[in-house]
Amino acid sequence: MKSREFVTKIISGEYKGKSLKLPSRVTTRSSKSIVLESFFNTVQFEIIDSVFVELFAGSGSIGLEALSRGAAQIHFMERDRDALKVLEQNIRQTDPSRCEVYRGDTFSNIAGVIETLKREGREAYFYIDPPFSIREGHEDIYEQMISLIRTLPSEIVRLIIIEHMTGLELPEELGAHSKGKSKKFGKTSLSYYL
Repeated sequence: MKSREFVTKIISGEYKGKSLKLPSRVTTRSSKSIVLESFFNTVQFEIIDSVFVELFAGSGSIGLEALSRGAAQIHFMERDRDALKVLEQNIRQTDPSRCEVYRGDTFSNIAGVIETLKREGREAYFYIDPPFSIREGHEDIYEQMISLIRTLPSEIVRLIIIEHMTGLELPEELGAHSKGKSKKFGKTSLSYYL
């Protein structure tokens, strides 16, 4: 018997209605559509012609939604082999020339993204959606994420968006970045840093 494929669709923009595959639920957790819609309602016109970085990309559904809505360049970061296969298939549904995939550990690869943005003199939106810390092997993921955010130079950051467990209390300041609003969606929350 063939295993059931999980799919989602691009909500709006140039690639509206395109089906995107989702990796196995064992390896990744897909963002809820209510979370996606809230986020894109917040930044809808600002992301046009921008650079967008999706850390812990999984299927790439958030970065590809940003691409569909007019972002100029998307950087995806993912280490899981199965998720990477799905991500690359999904990118082929859109515009691969505007997408760059960093394979491997996000915490190591972020230096390459920072270097690229500095060299190009660009600011980016950083969407950070790490595996929830309740998953085995990810108990310290939020501490690592907080350390990573503190290393992001302010001149390359337009906005940092963190999708996280609702119970997580994030600091008001993370390096040069200050917490703006937070929004709860049941067990998931979005926090914005400027």
